[in-house]
Amino acid sequence: MDLSPSAYPDTFARDHLPPAEQWPTLEFTTETLRYPERLNAATELIDVPVERFGAGRPALRTPTGETWTYGELQRRANQVAQVLTEDLGLVPGNRVLLRSPNNPWTVAAWLGVLKAGGIVVTTMAALRAHELTPIVEKTQPAIALVDHRFVEEVETVRDTVGPGLAIMAYGGTGADDLTRRATVKSGEFVNVATAADDVALFGPTSGSTGVPKITTHFHRDILSIDNTFGRSVLRLRPDDVVSCTAPFAFTFGLGMLVVFPLRSGACAFLTESATPVQLAELVAEHGVTVLATAPTAYKQILRSGSAKLLHGLRSAVSAGEHIPQGVWEQVRDELGLEIIDGIGATELLHIFISAAGADIRPGATGKPVPGYRATVLGADGEEAGPGVEGMLAVIGPVGCRYLDDERQENYVVNGWNVTGDTFLRDEDGYFFYRARTDNMIVSSGYNIGGPEVEAAIDTHPDVVESAVVAEPHTERGSIVCAFVVLREGVAGDAAKVRELQDYVKGQIAPYKYPRDVRFIDSLPRNRSGKLQHFVLRRIVEQEQADVPAASQ
Repeated sequence: MDLSPSAYPDTFARDHLPPAEQWPTLEFTTETLRYPERLNAATELIDVPVERFGAGRPALRTPTGETWTYGELQRRANQVAQVLTEDLGLVPGNRVLLRSPNNPWTVAAWLGVLKAGGIVVTTMAALRAHELTPIVEKTQPAIALVDHRFVEEVETVRDTVGPGLAIMAYGGTGADDLTRRATVKSGEFVNVATAADDVALFGPTSGSTGVPKITTHFHRDILSIDNTFGRSVLRLRPDDVVSCTAPFAFTFGLGMLVVFPLRSGACAFLTESATPVQLAELVAEHGVTVLATAPTAYKQILRSGSAKLLHGLRSAVSAGEHIPQGVWEQVRDELGLEIIDGIGATELLHIFISAAGADIRPGATGKPVPGYRATVLGADGEEAGPGVEGMLAVIGPVGCRYLDDERQENYVVNGWNVTGDTFLRDEDGYFFYRARTDNMIVSSGYNIGGPEVEAAIDTHPDVVESAVVAEPHTERGSIVCAFVVLREGVAGDAAKVRELQDYVKGQIAPYKYPRDVRFIDSLPRNRSGKLQHFVLRRIVEQEQADVPAASQ
């Protein structure tokens, strides 16, 4: 489709979009999905809500009692935009890397970048320099705004592959801290008149190869996830307090904690980290009314006997991995709460199949959210009928556009976004999840690329080679299971297991470490020498099948 004239002197984003013939089909089938040519998402996310709901309404809260109103968030976002343009020389179209846990200043920074016409590259604080490097290489940010506790890794990346990267810390006591710089700014800023189809966000994925794909999202896309899932399924109210455990770098968290609450006048409750039980305690203590987290958290809350702490919820959302029907039914039976299940993808920014209230069918993920359509593709690439398992394929107002990446052709097939999930559809149009179809390991809602973990293990001096597969787990959905061949003479004992686990945590984000490490004499290979992961998967799956359900 034709793009409108860009507001960006820095043309990097459009220059590296995939060719038009590789784009998915985009459809704008409802009135709310039709946008003006000029649109800055930050205007709709904070400036319009201030006018609509009032500057004094609470917008952000934290467990320490810190509260920002809509007016305060608007002023600080404007101040960030001023620092970016006046002090750091940001030019519209420049990329700005964000690295931080979920806290109020990160929201202000995110909005400030959009206001200034920058493109946000949001990354997780847990990522190591090794993992940040390909993101920086692909997106080429000019500026990095980084929580003061997580600057060191970014400095390492700058010194190796990003010599021109300007790093500014925030939340600390330094004289040059963003929060100090912001206080001397007026808080008045005229948002850049970006095109609705100017790129606003680069979203790195956790690719199955370990090499991140960079998804691109326009200003209109950010609003489209609210004009579909937000308005049709989630339906937040101005008096809601919303909590979500996903970091902003996961677009699930970005939607639940920034886009949906701000557009509805609600308040986001931001936690940097919390165990499931701590999360339940915070929900009760701070009057959270809407909770979004992975099925693992709901399982652990139920198992710990803390479900009663969730009685104040009026709504709950589960995403990141499939929620077992038994967990869904237990929450319903104990709390009278019917969890909203959903499937989304970074490539499509948020949830596109879901159901709420009377539309929920236990065991099903749901139906396409208004604004989307979905189907199941058979082995021949054609649409399959009801009851046939196949590849989930989706079309809507948002779609996959990787940044300069040949894998674009794998994700988009005949206009469909093909997600890598196996589903079947019943006669009534409900979609039922079956499995992932690639090397992705989904553990506690986190996507973990198996080859990336293998690469980290293989750098240990005692390791000859390794292979990583998903191991089914009752609490986490799956865990990372590593089969490791050690060099001759090295003992494969419990101490070596702990050593390898700690080693991996030091190489890549700690949540990716192998929770199960098994030592093996050699890895299975075919006649051409190709590693046979499926043989290892059969081993762990057979073991699971042999274990009585009560003991898992």
